[in-house]
Amino acid sequence: MNIGVLGGTFDPVHYGHLMLAEAARQRLHLEEIILVPAGQPPLKTARAITPAEHRLRMLELAVGGQRHYTVSTLEIERAGPSYTAETIAQLRKRAGASDEFFFLMGWDSLESLPQWHQPAEIIRQCRLAVAPRPGTPPPDLESLERQLPGLAARVIMMDRPEVAVSASAIRER
Repeated sequence: MNIGVLGGTFDPVHYGHLMLAEAARQRLHLEEIILVPAGQPPLKTARAITPAEHRLRMLELAVGGQRHYTVSTLEIERAGPSYTAETIAQLRKRAGASDEFFFLMGWDSLESLPQWHQPAEIIRQCRLAVAPRPGTPPPDLESLERQLPGLAARVIMMDRPEVAVSASAIRER
């Protein structure tokens, strides 16, 4: 079974998140998409974040009733910072041995992957489905490959969706 994982702060969840999930579901024939709101995002310590229970509830409302979508509370329940490598490892333990995982992300997130906690472990555990972000140039896969050997073979570059919406712009409004 192909399983997509979309992690994030979801502060707030918006159509861009949902469009990315749906585009990946269709393109990669994903049977399930697990949305994982971060408990304590380690790279977003400079700003206040909406309490986890509110972000979780917004996410549940956004995907409620859609059969391919589930919301996981793994990162909210786990103490300390939310690390993707640990989350994927936990999800894999619950899955079947033949299940393939795809971590869904935008071009900008892929560019910052070398700064994430255990990035080599992330690319070992799952493939990366990477979608464009308006105003963001495509990631430099050659440079990223030099930093994280084996990355390029694990990346699937998607050509859509290209949604000009961001949680930070929504919060500013």
